[in-house]
Amino acid sequence: MGNELNQECRSASTLVIGLDAGGTRTRAVLADAADGRPLGEGAAGPGNALTVPVPQLTEHLAEAVGRAVPEPDRGRVVVVAGGFAGATGAAEDEPGRRNALAALTAALRLLGIDAGPPVIGSDIEAAFASAPGTPAEGLALVAGTGAVALRITGRRGVATVDGDGWLLGDDGSGFWIGRAAVRAALRMADGRGAPTVLAGAVGRELGVPEEVLPGGPSLAPAGGVVVRPLGEDTPYEAGDAADAPGAAGHALPPHDETPWSRPDREAYRRHLLPAVMAEPPIRLARLAPLVAEGARAAGDAVALAILDEAADRLTETVRALEPGPGERIVATGGLLGPDGPLTPRLETRLHALGLTLDWVPDGCRGAVALARLAHEGRT
Repeated sequence: MGNELNQECRSASTLVIGLDAGGTRTRAVLADAADGRPLGEGAAGPGNALTVPVPQLTEHLAEAVGRAVPEPDRGRVVVVAGGFAGATGAAEDEPGRRNALAALTAALRLLGIDAGPPVIGSDIEAAFASAPGTPAEGLALVAGTGAVALRITGRRGVATVDGDGWLLGDDGSGFWIGRAAVRAALRMADGRGAPTVLAGAVGRELGVPEEVLPGGPSLAPAGGVVVRPLGEDTPYEAGDAADAPGAAGHALPPHDETPWSRPDREAYRRHLLPAVMAEPPIRLARLAPLVAEGARAAGDAVALAILDEAADRLTETVRALEPGPGERIVATGGLLGPDGPLTPRLETRLHALGLTLDWVPDGCRGAVALARLAHEGRT
């Protein structure tokens, strides 16, 4: 689409802007106020209203909106609505909302866009509104780098479960899965845990020297530690993480019989731990795809157990909102997309509760819909 409006786009008499300002990037979509057709888009840096300083947030918003809206058309923008990570539309004095409002107001002023007071909400509220029909009531679930669920009433979040960050929560998130992968690798190395392809995969991703990795073929890491697929001498019921190899109370294979020597395991730990500690903890989320690949390609029991427990944690998060049978759940985040590693697991668990998932890629469409609704309310 780029940043240029074609002749059909220029025929729109009024325009709206929808913003999805997330933890890793900010997206802006320009749309026709009459029918919501997207006419332009732009992207910039992170938009979390609590963690990004207001001056920097202002710059990111101005950059994204500036790329989406050509200068000659900025006078036709009638409403701007933004869904921000770290903000909510439910409370006027909420810190994230104040920051988002200040930054977006300043960004629009810099660009010469006078569209009245911006509509501020959370990125989750915007994602929920992205579902078909722009729903006003139901449940929203996000499972990406972090994890959180909201009950939405009147298009505003009124009850929150989790979303407590890497230190205190985000159960079942990409961070949670990545941390579990490192823990499994360290447990294999020190003798407390089961053999797993995750030890080699995590070590390579974090720059551990090849000569001290278990490594090797997908099901037989270097040194002969064989990771047995499900059904091969290691019975394991999917979804029951407590019975997975390596879980508390489960008999573990004797590591002293494997060719991954104790000196190599010690060297592995000496390299792995500093590599983990050198980065912000949230960066562990990038290891989540290694778990999904270990489960899919290798049938690794430890990786499968991690994914099953992640799905269990997300199910607990949803259940804490006391959903009614058949109540709508709108989901977003990389773990729950069409090819997401948790999608089939979570769908199975929610189906048992009489619930189904509607997936949306992000909150841009919903932010545009909220801007159009605000325009209707102002005219």
